[in-house]
Amino acid sequence: MLLDDERAYRAVAARDARFDGCFILAVRTTRIYCRPSCPAMTPKRRNAEFYPTAAAAQSAGYRACRRCLPDAVPGSPEWNLRADLAARAMRLISDGVVEREGVPGLASRLGYSERHLTRVLTAELGAGPLALARAHRAHSARLLIETTDLSFADIAFAAGFASVRQFNDTIRTVFAATPSTMRSARTASTTAGRITLRLPYRPPFDAAGLLAYFRANAIPGVEHVTDHSYARSLRLPHGQATVWLEPAAGHVSCSLRLTDLRDLGSAVSRVRRLLDLDADPVAVDDFLSADPTLRPSVLARPGVRLPGSVDGAETLLRALGHNTPGERLERPDGPVTHLYPAPSAIDSPVARALADGALKVDVGRDADELHAELSAFPGIGPSVASYVVMRVLGAPDIPLTSPTSATNSTISTSDNTAWRPWRSYAAMHLRRTA
Repeated sequence: MLLDDERAYRAVAARDARFDGCFILAVRTTRIYCRPSCPAMTPKRRNAEFYPTAAAAQSAGYRACRRCLPDAVPGSPEWNLRADLAARAMRLISDGVVEREGVPGLASRLGYSERHLTRVLTAELGAGPLALARAHRAHSARLLIETTDLSFADIAFAAGFASVRQFNDTIRTVFAATPSTMRSARTASTTAGRITLRLPYRPPFDAAGLLAYFRANAIPGVEHVTDHSYARSLRLPHGQATVWLEPAAGHVSCSLRLTDLRDLGSAVSRVRRLLDLDADPVAVDDFLSADPTLRPSVLARPGVRLPGSVDGAETLLRALGHNTPGERLERPDGPVTHLYPAPSAIDSPVARALADGALKVDVGRDADELHAELSAFPGIGPSVASYVVMRVLGAPDIPLTSPTSATNSTISTSDNTAWRPWRSYAAMHLRRTA
């Protein structure tokens, strides 16, 4: 949802929360950047600048508003709507790839040189990959400062900083406060071994629909679903985790138990994608409700979301029928006792291709390329490929055409071009109606 400056300023003047996370307001006189709905006095137009990302505002010398916390908002739906290089890079940066593999690793995953990647991101987003990753580290650090009793040295390491000094400098630059000051104003809670956060979303939010979907496809031991909550195990880059999610008004309560705190940012990013929390449901519902076929469903179930994915390989293997729990968790968490098996533990050609890297299913892939690669692989086929692309990439316009686990019914949206660019959401409405 990239806006021109005049439309962006009108959204700021209206304090329209629907645009939170879609762009950043920066005020020249105070050198502070805010979310569009910040309750502070609206700046004069001549004093307002607009940036596509917090990283761009930080690179321009602005610091985050301590009143509206502009990083604590739903992310931009732009990264799912767009299929270009910048969007793919943003999804990987949010998953912590730069912290784990550096900019060379990010560029390699995307198939471009570091120089070209930096040039494109700077032109499109106002900041290069290092600045974007720095903003991601700052956000992860703020979560740890406010939700744990960890030492600041441990937080610096867990958030991906190279040194405590770099951590302190970044926190002071981005938030205009010291870590000690930020910890004294906690906004979230923590218990022994568990981090509890609030994950915001744009209302309306069809939580019941997501819970029903997860319940219908849950693997006992790996997942646990009730009428009001969803829990599952996670296999993350540095270790295991469990997450409990409970939808509430304006946010989802997220309780995480991590074996390695370096995985906090990746876990939060994956959970947000799992629940499609960065979607713009008003835009989707307004568009789809204009169609007489979908209007009754949209009115009855506003805010339908796409069930996402916490692991691309897992999503593909489950779509192919591999639904047996894997190794037992080191620390079982209530009814969540097992991880989903790693591809190397499953005996199938697809699993072997995933294990040796011949087949890659991650959020940095181009949707068309991934669909073609999956469709051409023996035993997968186009319908499963469509389902996997929709869930792993959060792609909003994927036509689902056959009775896979994606739909549990014979739904076809392939020929209905009138539903573009929201055919994935149309399929979810048709599935629920069926």
